[in-house]
Amino acid sequence: MRSRPISMNFSYDESFGEPSDEGYVRLLADAMLGDPTLFTRSDEVEAAWRLYTPILEGLKQSPDRFPVHPYEAGTWGPAASDELLARDGLLWRRP
Repeated sequence: MRSRPISMNFSYDESFGEPSDEGYVRLLADAMLGDPTLFTRSDEVEAAWRLYTPILEGLKQSPDRFPVHPYEAGTWGPAASDELLARDGLLWRRP
């Protein structure tokens, strides 16, 4: 992976024709108004940890069982992903 500086000149106003609240302004306003839609509840976080902790532990114990298949940036992914779908007669849908 290589990083390089790029120019990011996005203007919400120009793209959508109306001004936008800055992200933190909206987030803080929603918090003060009691709108929880942008926040994760504690029971959701705990449920996620219950789900993913055994998976992460299993990966630590048997890394060869779930190999990582690296691939070149900008490609459609590793050949292993095509092979996985091909077992069921499927293909990736590409634009």
